[in-house]
Amino acid sequence: MIPVLEIGGTHVTAALVDPRDGRVTGRTREPLDADGAAEAILAAVRHCADGLSVPPGVRWGVAVPGPFDYARGIALFRGVGKFEALYGLDVRRALLHGLRQRPGDIVFLNDAHAFLTGEWSAGTVRGHRRAVGITLGTGVGSAFLADGHIRDTGPGVPPEGRMDLTEIDGRPLEATVSRRAILARYGDPAADVRDIAGRARAGEERARRVLDDAFTGLGLALGPRMADFGATALVVGGSMAQSWDLVAPALSTGLATGGWMPDDPGAGADPLPPGARAIRPAGSTGDAALVGAAHAAGR
Repeated sequence: MIPVLEIGGTHVTAALVDPRDGRVTGRTREPLDADGAAEAILAAVRHCADGLSVPPGVRWGVAVPGPFDYARGIALFRGVGKFEALYGLDVRRALLHGLRQRPGDIVFLNDAHAFLTGEWSAGTVRGHRRAVGITLGTGVGSAFLADGHIRDTGPGVPPEGRMDLTEIDGRPLEATVSRRAILARYGDPAADVRDIAGRARAGEERARRVLDDAFTGLGLALGPRMADFGATALVVGGSMAQSWDLVAPALSTGLATGGWMPDDPGAGADPLPPGARAIRPAGSTGDAALVGAAHAAGR
Protein backbone atom coordinates (compact mmCIF):
# COMPACT_ATOMS: atom_id res chain seq x y z
CA MET A 1 0.00 0.00 0.00
CA ILE A 2 1.37 3.39 -1.04
CA PRO A 3 0.57 6.59 0.92
CA VAL A 4 -0.71 9.43 -1.26
CA LEU A 5 -2.01 12.98 -1.03
CA GLU A 6 -4.35 14.81 -3.38
CA ILE A 7 -4.19 18.58 -2.89
CA GLY A 8 -7.12 20.48 -4.37
CA GLY A 9 -8.50 23.98 -4.26
CA THR A 10 -10.98 23.27 -1.46
CA HIS A 11 -9.68 20.15 0.30
CA VAL A 12 -6.78 17.77 0.74
CA THR A 13 -7.18 13.99 0.83
CA ALA A 14 -4.76 11.39 2.15
CA ALA A 15 -5.11 7.66 1.58
CA LEU A 16 -3.36 4.33 1.23
CA VAL A 17 -3.57 2.84 -2.27
CA ASP A 18 -2.83 -0.58 -3.69
CA PRO A 19 -1.68 0.32 -7.23
CA ARG A 20 -2.32 -3.22 -8.48
CA ASP A 21 -6.09 -2.96 -8.26
CA GLY A 22 -6.74 0.66 -7.27
CA ARG A 23 -8.03 -0.26 -3.82
CA VAL A 24 -8.12 2.78 -1.53
CA THR A 25 -8.18 2.52 2.27
CA GLY A 26 -7.48 4.65 5.33
CA ARG A 27 -8.85 7.78 3.69
CA THR A 28 -8.69 11.10 5.58
CA ARG A 29 -9.90 14.46 4.30
CA GLU A 30 -9.43 18.04 5.47
CA PRO A 31 -10.84 21.35 4.21
CA LEU A 32 -8.30 23.62 2.58
CA ASP A 33 -8.37 27.38 2.02
CA ALA A 34 -6.48 28.00 -1.22
CA ASP A 35 -6.49 31.73 -0.44
CA GLY A 36 -4.99 31.26 3.02
CA ALA A 37 -1.51 31.88 4.37
CA ALA A 38 1.26 29.45 3.43
CA GLU A 39 1.60 27.99 6.93
CA ALA A 40 -2.16 27.46 7.22
CA ILE A 41 -2.21 25.57 3.91
CA LEU A 42 0.77 23.41 4.87
CA ALA A 43 -0.66 22.77 8.34
CA ALA A 44 -3.87 21.40 6.80
CA VAL A 45 -1.87 19.15 4.46
CA ARG A 46 0.33 17.87 7.29
CA HIS A 47 -2.62 17.24 9.59
CA CYS A 48 -4.40 15.26 6.88
CA ALA A 49 -1.30 13.21 6.06
CA ASP A 50 -0.58 12.49 9.72
CA GLY A 51 -3.96 10.77 9.94
CA LEU A 52 -2.57 7.84 7.93
CA SER A 53 -0.94 4.91 9.65
CA VAL A 54 2.34 4.54 7.75
CA PRO A 55 5.90 3.77 8.80
CA PRO A 56 8.66 6.36 8.34
CA GLY A 57 10.94 6.17 5.33
CA VAL A 58 8.39 5.19 2.65
CA ARG A 59 7.83 6.97 -0.65
CA TRP A 60 4.68 9.13 -0.97
CA GLY A 61 2.85 10.22 -4.11
CA VAL A 62 1.36 13.72 -4.17
CA ALA A 63 -1.07 14.99 -6.81
CA VAL A 64 -1.13 18.79 -6.94
CA PRO A 65 -2.36 21.32 -9.52
CA GLY A 66 -0.03 23.54 -11.49
CA PRO A 67 1.87 25.63 -12.08
CA PHE A 68 4.34 23.61 -10.04
CA ASP A 69 7.91 22.38 -10.46
CA TYR A 70 7.10 18.69 -10.07
CA ALA A 71 10.70 17.48 -10.29
CA ARG A 72 11.90 19.74 -7.46
CA GLY A 73 8.65 20.06 -5.51
CA ILE A 74 8.48 23.86 -5.64
CA ALA A 75 5.19 25.77 -5.87
CA LEU A 76 4.92 28.24 -8.75
CA PHE A 77 1.34 29.45 -8.26
CA ARG A 78 0.94 33.00 -9.51
CA GLY A 79 -2.02 34.64 -11.20
CA VAL A 80 -4.13 31.46 -11.05
CA GLY A 81 -6.46 32.38 -8.21
CA LYS A 82 -5.26 29.77 -5.70
CA PHE A 83 -2.29 28.93 -3.46
CA GLU A 84 -0.63 32.27 -4.22
CA ALA A 85 0.93 32.30 -0.73
CA LEU A 86 2.95 29.20 -1.61
CA TYR A 87 4.79 30.80 -4.54
CA GLY A 88 8.46 29.83 -4.49
CA LEU A 89 8.06 27.56 -1.47
CA ASP A 90 9.86 24.21 -1.35
CA VAL A 91 6.86 21.98 -0.65
CA ARG A 92 8.99 18.84 -0.89
CA ARG A 93 11.21 20.00 1.95
CA ALA A 94 8.21 21.17 4.00
CA LEU A 95 6.66 17.70 3.80
CA LEU A 96 9.85 15.66 4.11
CA HIS A 97 10.65 17.40 7.39
CA GLY A 98 7.12 18.23 8.53
CA LEU A 99 5.17 14.97 8.48
CA ARG A 100 4.94 13.00 11.71
CA GLN A 101 6.29 9.87 10.01
CA ARG A 102 8.98 11.37 7.82
CA PRO A 103 8.87 10.10 4.22
CA GLY A 104 11.90 8.62 2.54
CA ASP A 105 10.95 10.34 -0.71
CA ILE A 106 8.04 12.24 -2.29
CA VAL A 107 6.96 12.05 -5.93
CA PHE A 108 4.89 15.02 -7.16
CA LEU A 109 2.73 14.94 -10.27
CA ASN A 110 0.10 17.10 -11.89
CA ASP A 111 -3.38 16.40 -10.52
CA ALA A 112 -4.94 16.08 -14.00
CA HIS A 113 -2.19 13.61 -15.00
CA ALA A 114 -2.85 11.63 -11.83
CA PHE A 115 -6.60 11.70 -12.52
CA LEU A 116 -6.30 10.32 -16.07
CA THR A 117 -3.68 7.73 -15.07
CA GLY A 118 -6.01 6.48 -12.34
CA GLU A 119 -9.02 6.34 -14.66
CA TRP A 120 -6.96 4.50 -17.26
CA SER A 121 -5.43 1.97 -14.87
CA ALA A 122 -8.48 1.13 -12.78
CA GLY A 123 -11.42 3.24 -13.90
CA THR A 124 -13.64 4.54 -16.65
CA VAL A 125 -11.23 4.53 -19.60
CA ARG A 126 -9.46 1.29 -18.79
CA GLY A 127 -8.44 -0.53 -21.96
CA HIS A 128 -8.29 2.54 -24.21
CA ARG A 129 -4.95 3.12 -25.94
CA ARG A 130 -5.52 6.84 -26.37
CA ALA A 131 -7.56 8.85 -23.92
CA VAL A 132 -7.95 12.44 -22.76
CA GLY A 133 -8.86 13.61 -19.27
CA ILE A 134 -10.29 17.00 -18.31
CA THR A 135 -10.86 18.31 -14.79
CA LEU A 136 -13.30 21.18 -14.32
CA GLY A 137 -13.17 23.22 -11.15
CA THR A 138 -11.37 26.43 -10.28
CA GLY A 139 -9.79 26.12 -13.74
CA VAL A 140 -9.33 23.54 -16.49
CA GLY A 141 -6.88 20.70 -15.97
CA SER A 142 -6.01 18.36 -18.82
CA ALA A 143 -4.03 15.26 -19.70
CA PHE A 144 -3.40 13.30 -22.89
CA LEU A 145 -2.49 9.62 -22.49
CA ALA A 146 -1.19 7.12 -25.06
CA ASP A 147 -0.39 3.50 -24.19
CA GLY A 148 -0.36 4.24 -20.49
CA HIS A 149 1.94 7.27 -20.67
CA ILE A 150 1.09 10.96 -20.36
CA ARG A 151 2.06 12.94 -23.48
CA ASP A 152 2.93 16.63 -23.56
CA THR A 153 3.87 16.79 -27.24
CA GLY A 154 2.55 15.34 -30.48
CA PRO A 155 -0.44 15.74 -32.82
CA GLY A 156 -3.38 17.34 -31.06
CA VAL A 157 -1.56 17.86 -27.77
CA PRO A 158 -1.64 21.50 -26.59
CA PRO A 159 1.50 23.25 -25.31
CA GLU A 160 2.84 21.27 -22.32
CA GLY A 161 -0.34 19.15 -22.60
CA ARG A 162 -2.27 22.05 -21.00
CA MET A 163 -5.62 23.08 -22.43
CA ASP A 164 -5.55 26.12 -20.14
CA LEU A 165 -2.79 27.51 -22.39
CA THR A 166 -5.10 27.42 -25.43
CA GLU A 167 -7.48 30.15 -26.58
CA ILE A 168 -11.03 30.60 -27.84
CA ASP A 169 -11.50 33.60 -30.16
CA GLY A 170 -8.24 35.13 -28.95
CA ARG A 171 -9.08 34.78 -25.25
CA PRO A 172 -7.69 32.19 -22.80
CA LEU A 173 -9.81 29.05 -22.56
CA GLU A 174 -10.38 29.67 -18.86
CA ALA A 175 -12.01 33.00 -19.71
CA THR A 176 -14.83 30.85 -21.15
CA VAL A 177 -14.89 27.74 -18.97
CA SER A 178 -13.79 27.95 -15.33
CA ARG A 179 -15.48 28.72 -12.05
CA ARG A 180 -14.60 32.40 -12.20
CA ALA A 181 -15.66 32.71 -15.87
CA ILE A 182 -19.06 31.14 -15.22
CA LEU A 183 -19.68 33.29 -12.15
CA ALA A 184 -18.66 36.44 -14.01
CA ARG A 185 -20.91 35.59 -16.96
CA TYR A 186 -23.88 34.84 -14.70
CA GLY A 187 -23.43 38.03 -12.71
CA ASP A 188 -24.91 37.11 -9.31
CA PRO A 189 -22.24 37.58 -6.60
CA ALA A 190 -24.29 35.50 -4.16
CA ALA A 191 -24.37 32.44 -6.45
CA ASP A 192 -21.78 29.70 -6.89
CA VAL A 193 -21.62 27.26 -9.81
CA ARG A 194 -23.67 24.72 -7.88
CA ASP A 195 -26.42 27.32 -7.42
CA ILE A 196 -26.37 28.15 -11.13
CA ALA A 197 -26.65 24.45 -11.98
CA GLY A 198 -29.66 24.12 -9.68
CA ARG A 199 -31.34 27.10 -11.31
CA ALA A 200 -30.65 25.66 -14.76
CA ARG A 201 -32.35 22.41 -13.77
CA ALA A 202 -35.29 24.42 -12.43
CA GLY A 203 -35.76 25.97 -15.87
CA GLU A 204 -34.00 29.33 -15.57
CA GLU A 205 -32.99 30.23 -19.11
CA ARG A 206 -30.08 32.52 -18.18
CA ALA A 207 -28.44 29.87 -15.98
CA ARG A 208 -28.81 27.21 -18.66
CA ARG A 209 -27.41 29.50 -21.36
CA VAL A 210 -24.34 30.40 -19.28
CA LEU A 211 -23.51 26.74 -18.63
CA ASP A 212 -24.25 25.67 -22.20
CA ASP A 213 -21.96 28.36 -23.60
CA ALA A 214 -19.13 27.37 -21.26
CA PHE A 215 -19.21 23.63 -21.92
CA THR A 216 -19.93 23.97 -25.63
CA GLY A 217 -16.92 26.28 -25.85
CA LEU A 218 -14.76 23.68 -24.16
CA GLY A 219 -15.92 21.07 -26.67
CA LEU A 220 -15.20 23.36 -29.61
CA ALA A 221 -11.65 23.89 -28.37
CA LEU A 222 -11.07 20.25 -27.47
CA GLY A 223 -12.74 18.50 -30.44
CA PRO A 224 -10.04 19.13 -33.07
CA ARG A 225 -7.34 18.11 -30.61
CA MET A 226 -9.17 14.89 -29.72
CA ALA A 227 -9.42 14.05 -33.42
CA ASP A 228 -5.76 14.83 -34.17
CA PHE A 229 -4.62 12.88 -31.10
CA GLY A 230 -6.66 9.85 -32.16
CA ALA A 231 -8.44 9.63 -28.81
CA THR A 232 -11.22 7.12 -28.34
CA ALA A 233 -12.22 8.26 -24.87
CA LEU A 234 -12.74 11.42 -22.86
CA VAL A 235 -13.22 11.33 -19.09
CA VAL A 236 -14.24 14.44 -17.17
CA GLY A 237 -13.63 15.01 -13.47
CA GLY A 238 -13.59 17.86 -11.00
CA SER A 239 -16.39 19.49 -9.08
CA MET A 240 -18.35 20.53 -12.17
CA ALA A 241 -18.54 16.94 -13.43
CA GLN A 242 -20.98 16.32 -10.58
CA SER A 243 -23.49 18.22 -12.75
CA TRP A 244 -22.99 15.74 -15.57
CA ASP A 245 -26.60 16.06 -16.75
CA LEU A 246 -25.79 19.68 -17.65
CA VAL A 247 -22.19 19.20 -18.79
CA ALA A 248 -22.56 16.21 -21.13
CA PRO A 249 -25.08 17.54 -23.73
CA ALA A 250 -23.31 20.87 -24.29
CA LEU A 251 -19.83 19.32 -24.25
CA SER A 252 -20.90 16.62 -26.74
CA THR A 253 -22.33 19.27 -29.08
CA GLY A 254 -19.08 21.24 -28.95
CA LEU A 255 -16.93 18.16 -29.50
CA ALA A 256 -18.97 17.10 -32.54
CA THR A 257 -18.89 20.59 -34.03
CA GLY A 258 -15.14 20.66 -33.40
CA GLY A 259 -14.58 17.45 -35.34
CA TRP A 260 -14.72 14.62 -32.76
CA MET A 261 -18.11 12.93 -32.97
CA PRO A 262 -18.80 10.73 -29.91
CA ASP A 263 -20.48 7.40 -30.64
CA ASP A 264 -22.04 7.74 -27.19
CA PRO A 265 -22.94 11.23 -25.90
CA GLY A 266 -22.07 10.26 -22.35
CA ALA A 267 -25.46 10.31 -20.70
CA GLY A 268 -24.68 7.19 -18.69
CA ALA A 269 -21.89 6.44 -16.24
CA ASP A 270 -21.13 2.84 -17.25
CA PRO A 271 -17.53 2.05 -18.26
CA LEU A 272 -16.48 2.87 -21.80
CA PRO A 273 -16.18 -0.10 -24.14
CA PRO A 274 -12.70 -0.14 -25.70
CA GLY A 275 -12.76 1.31 -29.21
CA ALA A 276 -16.01 3.24 -28.86
CA ARG A 277 -15.63 6.99 -29.02
CA ALA A 278 -17.50 8.25 -26.01
CA ILE A 279 -17.32 10.58 -23.04
CA ARG A 280 -17.91 9.79 -19.39
CA PRO A 281 -17.77 11.45 -15.98
CA ALA A 282 -15.13 10.32 -13.54
CA GLY A 283 -15.75 7.13 -11.60
CA SER A 284 -18.25 7.51 -8.77
CA THR A 285 -15.66 6.95 -6.02
CA GLY A 286 -13.62 9.99 -7.03
CA ASP A 287 -10.40 8.08 -6.31
CA ALA A 288 -8.71 8.37 -9.71
CA ALA A 289 -6.13 11.00 -8.73
CA LEU A 290 -5.22 9.02 -5.61
CA VAL A 291 -4.68 5.89 -7.71
CA GLY A 292 -2.65 7.85 -10.26
CA ALA A 293 -0.45 9.32 -7.53
CA ALA A 294 0.20 5.82 -6.20
CA HIS A 295 1.25 4.64 -9.67
CA ALA A 296 3.72 7.51 -9.93
CA ALA A 297 5.20 6.74 -6.52
CA GLY A 298 5.30 3.03 -7.29
CA ARG A 299 7.45 3.58 -10.35
